[in-house]
Amino acid sequence: MQVTTTVADGVATLGLQGRFDFNAHRDFREATESVLSNPEVRTLNVDLAQVEYLDSSALGMLLMLRDKIKASNRRVSLINCRGPVKQVLEIANFSKLFEVS
Repeated sequence: MQVTTTVADGVATLGLQGRFDFNAHRDFREATESVLSNPEVRTLNVDLAQVEYLDSSALGMLLMLRDKIKASNRRVSLINCRGPVKQVLEIANFSKLFEVS
């Protein structure tokens, strides 16, 4: 998986591309830690438009991110969800835990 990061006006966007599974753990963790170390970032968008697959370990990583974000009084959203990725998020009821679009 590839991760790109953009930050503008207090909003960071992590653009994920490829398979979001356990093998992406280190890249995802490093990217989120980098974003969360920036005190200007108040909102984090995880852009899933280019994710072709995600599994239960990816769901776990998103839940851990949610816990970190909430502890620092910030917001996290999952954006550009579609296809099989959106189906997995719906089945897991992630819309109750995240802002999902």
